[in-house]
Amino acid sequence: MKDQTSGESIPVNLQALTAWMDDIGLESGPLSNLQLLAGGTQNILLHFDRGGREFVLRRPPLHLRKNSNDTMKREARVLEALSASGVPHPKFIASCADEAVLGACFYLMAPVDGFNPANGLPQLHSRDPAIRERMGYSYIEGMAALGAVDYKAVGLEGFGKPDGFLERQSGRWMAQLESYAAFDAWTGFKELPDVERIASWLEDNLPKDYAPGIIHGDCHLANTMFAHDGAELAAFVDWELATIGDPLIDLGWVMATWADEHTAVVGDIEPWDGFASLDQLIAHYDQHSARNLDAIAWYGVLACFKLGAILEGTHARASAGKAPKETGDHLHAMTISLFKRAHRLIAKN
Repeated sequence: MKDQTSGESIPVNLQALTAWMDDIGLESGPLSNLQLLAGGTQNILLHFDRGGREFVLRRPPLHLRKNSNDTMKREARVLEALSASGVPHPKFIASCADEAVLGACFYLMAPVDGFNPANGLPQLHSRDPAIRERMGYSYIEGMAALGAVDYKAVGLEGFGKPDGFLERQSGRWMAQLESYAAFDAWTGFKELPDVERIASWLEDNLPKDYAPGIIHGDCHLANTMFAHDGAELAAFVDWELATIGDPLIDLGWVMATWADEHTAVVGDIEPWDGFASLDQLIAHYDQHSARNLDAIAWYGVLACFKLGAILEGTHARASAGKAPKETGDHLHAMTISLFKRAHRLIAKN
């Protein structure tokens, strides 16, 4: 069957999906208004209607990665756990862990009534700096709300390994960088700004304690949706990296990806004027969270280090001819920029 909007073939067995929905009592009648949605990853997102209700199916790509099914089950679990919370997220409907139904684990959620700012701002938002300012603050309030959820009370005990979570971070991402030496043509550490100083600073300035909570894991603006008719955050999306750890990790991700006087915002959102400064966002988080932000610079440095380590992998593969050179060069430049940002945060601390 084809996407009724684009004519693209639907990579989902609709008969099997219909039969499964019948078995669990989810609406009735034919599936209609089928539309493949663009997602933040290679996962398949299928919007459809049934019995007067809208659904979005989310499943891994047809060519499964090693942990695709486990990741999908974790996403479904965290969204279900958040159902009664005030955290903006896609509403969970049902999940299927039986890979035989569609060839992979999947779940159903309600569509989010909103837009992704990385795909462009609507006129209402692009023309009003005050709305853009409120967007940033709403984004931060959603993040603070997530960090306030009692993960045990919502059934997520065992969802992650919070003990020693912060202690593991610096060594993990240094090891990731060092692993790129397997690519003979990789330029190594010589072009990256003083990596050893970043890693040693993280180890020497480790926050003394923290209260474990839910982490989204990748909550930059490209993984958000905002209301069409105002500035409020409609949902955090793409929960595949969610775990239990220190929720200030998410605020650190903002510190690594938010525009400042040196670098543009990740995703090139325009216009950018009106959005609050990073310092204002951190202060706003402090107002809406009981968490101690005395060591917040550490989380920003870690996020820069982690994101840079991830992006540098593409450069290493490109050096060996296993990824496009232009992409590798671009991400290498981003890694250098992130590490420079880490050094600026260290210098300010």
